Amino acid sequence: MPADYTQYDNPLLTRYASREMMELWSPQKKFSTWRRLWVALAEAEAELGLPVSRAQIEELRAHADDIDFAAAENYEKKFRHDVMAHVHAYGDVCPNARPIIHLGATSCYVTDNTDLLLLREGLEMIRSRVVAVIERLAAFAEKFRDLPCLAFTHFQPAQPTTVGKRACLWAYDFVLDLQEIEFRLSQLKALGSKGTTGTQASFLELFHGDHEKAGKLDELVCRKIGFESSFAVSGQTYTRKIDFQALAVLSGIAQSAHKMATDIRLLAHRKEVEEPFEKEQIGSSAMAYKRNPMRSERICALARFVISLEQNAAQTAAVQWLERTLDDSANRRLSLPQSFLAADAVLILCQNVTSGLVVYPKAIAAHLDAELPFMATENLLMAAVAAGGDRQELHELIRRHSQAAAKVVKEEGGRNDLLARLAADPAFAKVDLDALLDPAQFVGRAPRQVDEFLAEVIGPIAKKYADDGQNEAEVKV
Repeated sequence: MPADYTQYDNPLLTRYASREMMELWSPQKKFSTWRRLWVALAEAEAELGLPVSRAQIEELRAHADDIDFAAAENYEKKFRHDVMAHVHAYGDVCPNARPIIHLGATSCYVTDNTDLLLLREGLEMIRSRVVAVIERLAAFAEKFRDLPCLAFTHFQPAQPTTVGKRACLWAYDFVLDLQEIEFRLSQLKALGSKGTTGTQASFLELFHGDHEKAGKLDELVCRKIGFESSFAVSGQTYTRKIDFQALAVLSGIAQSAHKMATDIRLLAHRKEVEEPFEKEQIGSSAMAYKRNPMRSERICALARFVISLEQNAAQTAAVQWLERTLDDSANRRLSLPQSFLAADAVLILCQNVTSGLVVYPKAIAAHLDAELPFMATENLLMAAVAAGGDRQELHELIRRHSQAAAKVVKEEGGRNDLLARLAADPAFAKVDLDALLDPAQFVGRAPRQVDEFLAEVIGPIAKKYADDGQNEAEVKV
């Protein structure tokens, strides 16, 4: 069917997110999961003695995926109720099982349990991408573990670090995000079969007041859909705090990605590190020479969107009334899938960028050389004192030479000539200035910190997720 260019297309679908994530939040996935939940309910009810036959269950199972969406849409126009529309569409292809579909359940039995299943699978998909980004950053950090570069505090030149150590800072943020994903996955449970207000009254009625069977039904349903247990208590829905917690994880990932991408944009401005740039890629329609960091910019753009949706989920959780209201429904149809689609898109870009970062050692060295004489003044002072000089007199000389050199840089646009000034001063004649200005002497333990981080933090992650099979999705535009 040809595209209809007269209607709005969601760019998360047409430009940014992966096929896998789009399929996860698709109508086919959603409504086939509803049907599997109805199968699980029927099976559990049959096992506990309700009049549900094996033939009815097999009929339901046989038609779990062949959904007549047109029929469901027609039913929804008539009933103004999406769950009942799909109950009837399912019943049309399962006439023998029709009387027992959705037996004792309320709408949230299928909607909320499905959302929890999608949240779990979505977090697992996001986890794979986070691991991929961590591993790519680790490889980059190892390669440049000991390449000295100028570090910054307040975006002002500060004590040097290494390119590899800086990459470890980016990687560690994602490691913390990975830990949050794992924690949230470990805490995720099913809604189970709780009934209209969470009291299981309808199921207690079906089992003629047998509390053990009503409780057992909930347990069986949870296990059949892949959860060990259900949330301890609920109203008709699971608490919307769970949505907030999931979107908070995605927000955290977006924060990490935004920080890294912003750093890359700053470094690109300094011509020290750049994102991949394809052979025929155009940086600007007007300025042909431009190599704009467009992928990093897109990471930042999409990351801000993901971050904003965390607050959306917080507000939704806060305004739920008593056992439930419906003002969450339309909102969650947007906020849940779009958070995952956008986070997926962000991580696809992060995978792409971290796989092909380009480093320019000579530009890095030039920037470091321009600032290193100032940073080396304390070492120079100590060496001159050790060579027999007076500490106070030397301090004053260094202060004067430094200010004069700074004036040349700031007011005249010249190069930092502090080293030449000191070399010409007899007070520093006995000091080996070149040896004292070796950049490797100013990076502290940065190379060793990279080694330790890779061994102690990244190593276990790489081992744990060795068979994860992360795929690198195509960057569409």
